[in-house]
Amino acid sequence: MAKPSRIYSRQNIEAIELLAEMIRAGRIERKITTRDMATRAGVSRTLLQRIEEGDPSCAIGAVFEVAVIAGVPLFETDPGRLQTHRAALREKLSLLPQHARKSKRVIHDDF
Repeated sequence: MAKPSRIYSRQNIEAIELLAEMIRAGRIERKITTRDMATRAGVSRTLLQRIEEGDPSCAIGAVFEVAVIAGVPLFETDPGRLQTHRAALREKLSLLPQHARKSKRVIHDDF
């Protein structure tokens, strides 16, 4: 029996398709062949084709590696700013609870 395919939100699909198109455009603008891009990214040409087609099941690490090689900006282009954002998020995470839990208390505020 075939495993049911995962359902993705419309917003997620559109974002993946946009990233895929940006990657393909960046690769072509830089005159990088699919073979060279796959080699540089350490992925197969088949995986590269799936990334450029917007397949949501591709590993995020592979997608990000291809995007960087294609010149697609991810979050921040300045490594220093990226590190600053990461440090701020690590600090925020250290202040948040370790786990998300549902509140057991029920507040009745129907006056």
